[in-house]
Amino acid sequence: MIKYSEYEQEAINVALSAIQQTLTSSDVMDSPKEVQNYLTLKLAAEPDEWFGVMFLTNKHRLISFERLFRGTVNASHVHIRVIARKALEFNAAAVILAHNHPSGIAEPSSADQSITTNIKEALQIFDVRVLDHFIVSPGESCSLAERGWL
Repeated sequence: MIKYSEYEQEAINVALSAIQQTLTSSDVMDSPKEVQNYLTLKLAAEPDEWFGVMFLTNKHRLISFERLFRGTVNASHVHIRVIARKALEFNAAAVILAHNHPSGIAEPSSADQSITTNIKEALQIFDVRVLDHFIVSPGESCSLAERGWL
């Protein structure tokens, strides 16, 4: 895991704050690179694994990003019912799943693929589309959609 100096962490916090201030409900999340950059800033430097969800409108406008599950250094327990409840609460038409790998390796595990499939199937019942699942770390990231796994 990359350790940031106090100065570097402050620079990251300032950049993240600036990005968050520019993102409003009118911003469309249609570029995988834009989403990847946003999620990297939100999750990559965390020492523990976090699983979060971007809730989007039908036109992929960001409603909210929520960190829903905190794990340990190498795993977090994801509860599909919590994701479904939040999606309905936000009246989201689509979601982008995300979590970090504190190890610095953004390669998806078989468990990552499995939970993505399970969430996608569960949310289909509510007409909520899973657009992607990003795995981020300080040095790299991975999009399951870009790999054709969604």
